[in-house]
Amino acid sequence: MVEAVRKSLRDSKTARWATMCLVSFAMLCGYFVADVASPLKPFMEQQLHWSSSEYGFFTSAYGWFNVFLGMLVLGGIILDRWGPRFAGILASALMLVGCAVKWWAIDTHTLDGQMLLDTKAQVMVASLGYATFGMGLELIGITATKIIVRWFKGYEVALAMGLQVAVARIGTGIALGSSAPIAKAFKVSTPILVGTLALAVGFAAYLVYCMMDRKLDSDEGATAGAAPDEAFRLSDIGSILANKGFWYIAILCALFYSAVFPFLKYASDLMVQKFGVDEGLSGFIPSMLPFGTMLLTPVFGRYYDEKGKGASIMILGSALIMAAHLLFTIPLFNHWLVALFAVLLLGVGFSLVPSAMWPSVPKLIPDRQLGTAYSLIFYLQNLIALMGAPYLIGWVLDEHCVTGREIVQQEVDGVLQNVTIVHYDYTIPMIIFFGFGVLAMVFALLLKAEDRKKHYGLEEPCHVR
Repeated sequence: MVEAVRKSLRDSKTARWATMCLVSFAMLCGYFVADVASPLKPFMEQQLHWSSSEYGFFTSAYGWFNVFLGMLVLGGIILDRWGPRFAGILASALMLVGCAVKWWAIDTHTLDGQMLLDTKAQVMVASLGYATFGMGLELIGITATKIIVRWFKGYEVALAMGLQVAVARIGTGIALGSSAPIAKAFKVSTPILVGTLALAVGFAAYLVYCMMDRKLDSDEGATAGAAPDEAFRLSDIGSILANKGFWYIAILCALFYSAVFPFLKYASDLMVQKFGVDEGLSGFIPSMLPFGTMLLTPVFGRYYDEKGKGASIMILGSALIMAAHLLFTIPLFNHWLVALFAVLLLGVGFSLVPSAMWPSVPKLIPDRQLGTAYSLIFYLQNLIALMGAPYLIGWVLDEHCVTGREIVQQEVDGVLQNVTIVHYDYTIPMIIFFGFGVLAMVFALLLKAEDRKKHYGLEEPCHVR
């Protein structure tokens, strides 16, 4: 008599996709908060009297703790040692607390006129809140990725990763499209309050996932973390760093995202400054990018599942990123339709690379090291794309791109006040973004060459049952 194969919860398609939806919704709420301030740059300059450098300082704060305190690497180790339930709850709490602090700093008048470490107290406290939030979002990011591998390996892993990214990007799209109108109707801090409330709902969704994951452990007879013979060891960090393919994919990730995430922080202001879009509507064109990825990333992920060509997909995506930023760079192209086309092109490139990049990491790295490997990739991404590049762009705008200032009267908190509107030429920042795209292409080509030597299988399909 043939013994029946014991089924676990992850063998249920409904359970797998329910898990993906719950975790992705928590990510969606986090991504909303990550980009909710992007369309608010003009409002912060006019109502809070921030400069571009101060806005860049605030935006770069996202990566402070992750980079300087090594919290991302520590988070990866926590994930590998104590499992996704503990790591995800910790991440959700950090996001909620950090966003609440950021909202308070921007909403209150208590900090007006005060300085902290030679920086406006309001800017510094808001930045510390954003840095705390950044710890949580990056940790939930690597946790979600490992959750997808845990629940979908051997099934539709690339498709699931693509859908998880796509759902999360809806948060970015909603933030870019709604933040400026909300701020215009109420005040500059209101969109951040909305984000704080959304994170509370996302936290609840993650707790539901935790109940499902506990049931999976019961089905498979495992603990919340790794099995003893598969436990993470500190020496594993050395083996990860000795892998040349890992370095290529990590640097490609950092450069690729440097051409996208910092761009989104300034895209709404670019729409106003170069393309003449009204401030209240400036986030709508950039919001097309994440909504486009929502449709395309799962399609490309499914293609990788069934046909392979992961390294080639990353090369093509990098090429499209370059082309999109070249359109933004040329001063002659200043019609809003050009901006819309370039954003859509950027969205296709932004769909291609992540759909192949994240499912490729398990082909290079053993399962027990995945949390740490993803955390090291996210660390480099934080250092270059989420901390260094936004600050660089803000500094460049203040030092080299101011073309004029004008004083106009606007209503701020119900009072008519004189506010200063600063005009910028975004040509140099867009050249910088184009350069990031060129370097991303170089490392995508190096990754494909390394795959030919080491036979990682990046050009081969992911196996689907």
